[in-house]
Amino acid sequence: MVSKNIYYQLIFRIVLIAICALLVAFLFFKEHYILCGIFSLVFFGLSYSLVFYVNQTNRKIAYFFDAIKNEDFTLRFPEKLSVKSMEELNHSLNMLNSMIQDIHLKKQAQEQYYQEILRQADIGIFTVNEKGHILYANPTVQNLLNYRPLNHIKQLKQIDPILYGLFESLEPFQSTLYSLGNERGKKELTLKCTPITIEGKKLLLVIVHDIQKELDDKETDSWVKLIRVLTHEIMNTITPITSISESILKYFKKGNQLSTPEEFGEIQIKNSAKGLEVIKEQGNDLMSFVQSYRTFLSVPEPDRELIPAKKILEKVRLLIQEYTNVHNITLEVICEPEDLELYIDEKQLTQILLNLGKNAQQAIEEQDEGSIIIKAGIDQQEKKYITVTDNGPGISPELLDEIFVPFFTTKNTGTGIGLSLSKQIMRLHGGSIRVISNEMTTFTLTFE
Repeated sequence: MVSKNIYYQLIFRIVLIAICALLVAFLFFKEHYILCGIFSLVFFGLSYSLVFYVNQTNRKIAYFFDAIKNEDFTLRFPEKLSVKSMEELNHSLNMLNSMIQDIHLKKQAQEQYYQEILRQADIGIFTVNEKGHILYANPTVQNLLNYRPLNHIKQLKQIDPILYGLFESLEPFQSTLYSLGNERGKKELTLKCTPITIEGKKLLLVIVHDIQKELDDKETDSWVKLIRVLTHEIMNTITPITSISESILKYFKKGNQLSTPEEFGEIQIKNSAKGLEVIKEQGNDLMSFVQSYRTFLSVPEPDRELIPAKKILEKVRLLIQEYTNVHNITLEVICEPEDLELYIDEKQLTQILLNLGKNAQQAIEEQDEGSIIIKAGIDQQEKKYITVTDNGPGISPELLDEIFVPFFTTKNTGTGIGLSLSKQIMRLHGGSIRVISNEMTTFTLTFE
């Protein structure tokens, strides 16, 4: 509507100027110089009016955009004018100004909302530009690093040169664990640096998280689980010893009086001998249990060297293939790429894969079409891995957190240290072991 009125105004004024120009030319050639002079003045007047009208419109629009640019929303144009088109233009500009003001206020409120979330977050967050300037740092990261205000990445050098070394090249990196020690104690921090682009500017978003509490909670939880398993195993062994000892003691002592040799018969002697044999067996079982505990605690440092992954997988396949053939289990070994090499202790890794392979065999031995797949490869993060997958019944969710606890087992036989020992070996290799159990169960060994 506004553009039409302005359009009509311009057309009307241009038409009048054109008519006036024709009249001036006509009167000039007819030698009516007085009228020609009068219409020439009218012609210049109309031309000036057109220029003034256009400039006035442009000036208002320019004022409007300057006000928006400077975030000045107090600018208002009068809406009661004699010229209808200018009145409608002013009204439209005022409406547009109000709409932009509302959007700006909502944007400010949203920005304050997000900034408050970042301020209250229990993880540290800061952003760095290509020149090393820290554009934003929430209070949490300043408290974690015990330094404020953070304005430039070089300030990290005053906190710890090693910490500064992580960011000196200003390149993104995967999550890494960092120990920061100061007068307030030691903190275990995880650092992750991710590239982002905002308004065409390349920035690094850095996330800093203090995991000391999580580590303490995890350690406490692990001790509770371990003590519960140890208590269970020891009580299972000692309870029969105590019970049998009490039964044998009754043969030798009645009340407070010791029995005489004449009171012993053949039955008592046989029962005593059987009881002592059971006590001996239980004692040996307890010794084996303790020996397993010593084995878990005394895992030697890996003697690492570059070994072809295909060689390891073939070795494991040969060691467990006989069992799979007997029980009609399909065993598949995959190595991609074929020239993949692992920097490992061959004996220790073979021990892990044999344990996982045997666990998989036991899980699917009752199935008609059991399948085990052992695969080595490189994941999307360029990390080398080995997976052991079986199509057995899977592991219940409540047991997934328990299976790596030392001496925890759901089997009738075994010490229950196989998986915990595997986890210990992978930790010494600087890697990890994890399990996913849905339709199929997959153990993944990841190497740094």
